[in-house]
Amino acid sequence: MRDFENVTLTSEEETKRQYAFMERAREYVREKEQQLGRKLTFHVQTFGCQMNARDSEKLVGILENIGYTEIDDEHADFVIYNTCTVRENANNKVYGRLGYLSNYKKKNPHMVIALCGCMMQEPAVVEKIRTSYRFVNLIFGTHNIYKFAELLCRTFESDSMIVDIWRDTDKIVEDLPVKRKFSFKSGVNIMFGCNNFCSYCIVPYVRGRERSRQPQDIIREIEGLVADGVCEIMLLGQNVNSYGKNLENPMTFAELLREINKIEGLKRIRFMTSHPKDLSDELIYAMRDCDKVCKHMHLPLQSGSSRILKIMNRHYDKEQYLGIVRKLRQEIPDIALTTDIIVGFPGETEEDFLETLDVVQQVEYDSAFTFIYSKRTGTLAAAMDNQVPEEEVKCHFDRLLREVSGISARKAAALEGKVMPVLAEEINEHDAALITGRLDNNAVVHFPGTQDMIGNIYNVHLEECKGFYYLGRVEEDV
Repeated sequence: MRDFENVTLTSEEETKRQYAFMERAREYVREKEQQLGRKLTFHVQTFGCQMNARDSEKLVGILENIGYTEIDDEHADFVIYNTCTVRENANNKVYGRLGYLSNYKKKNPHMVIALCGCMMQEPAVVEKIRTSYRFVNLIFGTHNIYKFAELLCRTFESDSMIVDIWRDTDKIVEDLPVKRKFSFKSGVNIMFGCNNFCSYCIVPYVRGRERSRQPQDIIREIEGLVADGVCEIMLLGQNVNSYGKNLENPMTFAELLREINKIEGLKRIRFMTSHPKDLSDELIYAMRDCDKVCKHMHLPLQSGSSRILKIMNRHYDKEQYLGIVRKLRQEIPDIALTTDIIVGFPGETEEDFLETLDVVQQVEYDSAFTFIYSKRTGTLAAAMDNQVPEEEVKCHFDRLLREVSGISARKAAALEGKVMPVLAEEINEHDAALITGRLDNNAVVHFPGTQDMIGNIYNVHLEECKGFYYLGRVEEDV
């Protein structure tokens, strides 16, 4: 494993270099198509978070650029798994899929199998794949995804497994091909990596240290997306609140939001994830003032116990978190708050759990992602002795889920009968006569509509709340 890329090229020079590799890869694809007498196909399967989803759009963009055609299943000439490693079972899913692919590759020896993403940043994983899954052709990680075209060429030119993993990087390469999943909305990376080292989390070890993109590059990308029909963007980072700290000319996330809000044609701005320790009054005021910024904040709590939060290395306590919530509600009364909560962290007692319940009851989250603590090899928490008994964890989890669900349903019901703007996102998967869209607060709404409505925002009367979604009807265009 190498510590850093030994290259002195500028970002612009590296971009040109990768396009040259794309041209070479295109020739390899043409040759293989002539041999087989048909077009080559590919399938990208994404595990994990929205950062991974955005990375996969970059992989798809390059594969289509060199001549592959995308299909919906793994019976393809090129299969790539973009992996997640937040929890152990994410790794097991990938091993299971590789077992399935091994039989298919025996029948199709020309098939290429690639693995990338967070799971590949773990040396033990790479070693296991080298020894137990030797039919895999290419392995790379999170730091050198921009070299995908180059790695493809190496794969086409070699009969052995190509492994290219970096421990870290300070490089950001712009302007490579991207194929968006949606025409009307897009994720936009504003930074990469994480410096927080929460004791339960593997992410800083697999995503590297924080590095922010230049604001002018972010603005230019969003302007290009808007010109291409995008009306909603999601700003992505492991901790967007710390954006800009490592730039030569530092810029805060709040300042970046205000600049993005000026972009003509853009209608909605979302972002995630926000770490409470870096949530400033300046950001709250920017959310209040910027009309395009959705009034929704995903603010992970993880635990309501100050004692547990300290062991988690979260750098805030219960009262500080509640103070942030009070400030948000004071400045943005209609803000929707969502969160993440872990139950059963090592050493958690009944008293600690009751502190979490107390925060849930005080904040009244619109929704919450609740997790049972999962021991993650390589983190500090995994080595702690006082793991909580499974029965106790299950009991706490069920109690928390009941509380969260009741509050969420009550909050959702309060909007019934109101008329609110909804972005039409897709044809409903269960009823083709309905459109599925989202409110500013990220809640789902189903309403009668047609394909040509997708990507537009409509005023929708929320006629009936069904617990965690709404049935509605369009009243008029926004």
